[in-house]
Amino acid sequence: MTRPRVVVVAKRSSYARFIRDEADPRARALLRRHDPSVAHWREAHDEHTRTLDEVLRWLDERGARAVLVENSHAAFDTADAILVVAVGGDGTLLAASHNVGRVPILGVNSAPCHSVGFFCGAERRNLGEQLERALEGCLPSLSLSRMMVSVNGRIRSRRVLNEALFCHASPAATSRYILRHGAREEEQRSSGFWIGPAAGSTAASHSAGGKVLPLRSRKLQLVVREPYVPFGARYRLLRVVVELGREVSAQSKMNDACLFLDGPYKSVSVRLGDAVSFTLSDEPLSVLGLDPKRHRGPRSGGRGRGR
Repeated sequence: MTRPRVVVVAKRSSYARFIRDEADPRARALLRRHDPSVAHWREAHDEHTRTLDEVLRWLDERGARAVLVENSHAAFDTADAILVVAVGGDGTLLAASHNVGRVPILGVNSAPCHSVGFFCGAERRNLGEQLERALEGCLPSLSLSRMMVSVNGRIRSRRVLNEALFCHASPAATSRYILRHGAREEEQRSSGFWIGPAAGSTAASHSAGGKVLPLRSRKLQLVVREPYVPFGARYRLLRVVVELGREVSAQSKMNDACLFLDGPYKSVSVRLGDAVSFTLSDEPLSVLGLDPKRHRGPRSGGRGRGR
């Protein structure tokens, strides 16, 4: 009998990266001094490792063929997989989701005291039960809308789950662009704008003044960050809810703009005159173990989200 293939994507903890792998002298010195900037690194790493080991052990005992990816930003193939398990926090699931099409994904918050787990349907305390139900296909799933992003008509991603940030490549510079939605067109200066589907509406866009959309919503939301409005002028496209079937586009008036997709690791350079468009994707993500009634409140988000 063929063993079912499960892709396990694990985050690389700060301790593993800076202390174990890179032997960074500054990080090691800070750790020896018990500096508060690194005070919880070892504790969080050990808890994450115990959770990951438990996931792999449980899958092996149940006869699953686990394929471990020890870098949440690495590419992997889900062609013959029945399940993807993301072990870490929200950042791990977000990064892994860019490789996931129709296969369901289960997030495991590996260190709840140190990681944000908004998208995670399991922790070590209920790991066996949730994995068992996931393998049997009886763990409730929630279909989350994703966003498609194109530059000059070329699709750059169909799998943006949280948000895209469009801004100048330098965070200290003003972002200049022409925003278009329906019949409206508006030249703006700001710190850039967030746009994303419902799953991201409780993160960065909410912090910038946006609405919290129901997780099942198929709308997009755009929120402008720190708009610079000249005296006597008025922007009409500061907060835009994009209905199903509609799109928003922005034309860059900058030669050094950047588009960040679900955090800082996936970015696209945008040049002067380039047109960027945002629409609902036809590739939703099936996330296991989420209760839409429980996940209503605001959470931290944007580029500083929990890993």
